[in-house]
Parts: sequence; structure tokens; C-alpha cells
Amino acid sequence: MTTQNKTYLKRLFKILQPGCVVTVDWLEAYGISRDLQKYYLKSGWLESIGRSAYKKPGDKIEWQGALNAIQKQTATNVHVGGLSALALQGYSHYFRMNNESLQLFSPLKTKLPKWFTDYNWGLDLQHHLSSFLPSDLGIKVLEQGQIQINVSTPERAIMECLYLAPQKMDLVECFHIFEGLVNLKPKLVNELLTQCNSVKVKRLFLYMTEKANHQWLTFLKTDKIDIGTGNRMLAEKGVHVPKYLLSIPKELADL
Repeated sequence: MTTQNKTYLKRLFKILQPGCVVTVDWLEAYGISRDLQKYYLKSGWLESIGRSAYKKPGDKIEWQGALNAIQKQTATNVHVGGLSALALQGYSHYFRMNNESLQLFSPLKTKLPKWFTDYNWGLDLQHHLSSFLPSDLGIKVLEQGQIQINVSTPERAIMECLYLAPQKMDLVECFHIFEGLVNLKPKLVNELLTQCNSVKVKRLFLYMTEKANHQWLTFLKTDKIDIGTGNRMLAEKGVHVPKYLLSIPKELADL
């Protein structure tokens, strides 16, 4: 083996971290050509997990390591959101979370790599496309072992839950989660609500905040939040809430 090949191999071993995925383009950026990648694959120094993605041979890869690769190595804008983000930050005791589900959120028209969507991660992958919030607001880096992933803060995550309601999330369950969010940051909540373009989300958020009587409600600048006009019916034969122009399920109104 030539000195140059030894150098590239050392570089490969440095890049191939346990539990992580490396993409074809990422390896190329480090000077490891596609021909060299094929050679390493045949030689057993790389193992494919799908087209254009590799892992350390024999290594067990979880979704966190794969998502880290998508977020750091590609131009794909995606983050863990909704119930999944809340569960990762210790709020799962407030709801009935299906541990075999993963809620990801991206801007409209975003496509996840095929190697990621085709791989069997042992869970129900839910990819929600939306533009009701700025894609970079209310996102934090969360450590998962040695792996970092981008997730929604609790302030954004609960809004993502409300965005999915009532079609894909139960409003009563959303409120039970809301009751546990006693330490939300008013400044971030204000930013998110003023930049949110979903009237439904804004109205539900303010209604639930008032209903839960959280102390941080007094710090919200509600006069800066445009809740639009016209009624929003979220339940057939629901209870009308005049202040927020909502028609909500009786089960929620009676809580």
C-alpha cells in the first residue's frame, strides 16, 4: 500500500465514527474519490446502508446517527419536531407517545435522501412538510450520546403538535401536554407567535395558554399577535370560543 493510500485510509477511519453515517459527497469533500470509496467497500473498510451512504462495517446505526448525517453533511433542512422533540426533552410523561414513531419536520418541497427513507429504522417515520414557522426559529442542538441532532425547542414543538391537530393529533391530548409546559420562554414564544402564519395554531396556543393559566402568559405580547378574522371550526357541533373565534370539541372545553 502506498503512502498516499495509507493517508486516505487513516482519513477514512477518522471520519467513520461509531453510530454515524457518511455520505458519498462528504467523503469526496475529504478527498476520498468515488473510485476509492468503491475500493474500500470491496475491501471491507466501508459498509453500504443504501445508495450514497456508508457506515463502519459491523456498526449498528440508529436513526440519530443517520439524521445527524442528513443535517450536517447534506443541504437537507430537517429537524425532529412535535411529540418526538418533546419526548427527547423529557416531556413524554404528559402524553401517550408511540415509541416507534419519529416526527420530522421540514420546509415545503423538502425531500429526504432515499437511503434514509428506505432503511428499516424499526419505527414509523413521519415526515411533515410545512412553512407555518420560519425554519430556523426555535431549533436547538440536542446531544444523543456522542451524536448531535437538531430538534424543536418545547416552545416550537407544541406549536407543531397544534399544527397537526385535529386531523393527526387529538386536541385534548395537546392540552394535557400544554398543562405540563410550565417553563416555556416567553421571549421565544412571542417570536414564534408573531412570525407564525397559521391562524389556527396561534388561536389554539393562546386559548390553551389561558386555559392552563401558565404564569408566563402575563409576559406574552398578545397585542402583537395577529389572530386573523372569521371562525375556525375544529369540531363538528363543537363549543364556540368567541374570544378566539374557535369551535372546539366539547371534551376540550369541559376540561
